Amino acid sequence: MAIHTDLPIYRTGIQLLDLAVSVQEQLPRGLKRIMGEKITQHCVDILELMALANASRHDVRAAHLEELLTRQRAVTVMLRVLFDRRHVSPKLWGQSVQLLGSIGKQAGGWLKTANRAPAA
Repeated sequence: MAIHTDLPIYRTGIQLLDLAVSVQEQLPRGLKRIMGEKITQHCVDILELMALANASRHDVRAAHLEELLTRQRAVTVMLRVLFDRRHVSPKLWGQSVQLLGSIGKQAGGWLKTANRAPAA
């Protein structure tokens, strides 16, 4: 088992958290607390779930990965709403789509592996 900080999905998650902080800084005052903090917290939760999934036994790993994918979808929806309301620049939106897609693919593949692996 690798250290979670060495995993490609973790590095992508760090980039996503950095992007979330940038988005939060750009938001108007009223949305910074409502949406910005929620997006940033979900990104922190995603990183924590990556570490937990990496350190967990096979029987628990799938639950962490499913929660990670749920948070990833929630961040996508919140960023989409902000983009549609023109609070997020097209550049940041494009970067977020790329990062969130990468995390989704990597976590989905990891989940398939976790569900296939026999319990020890």
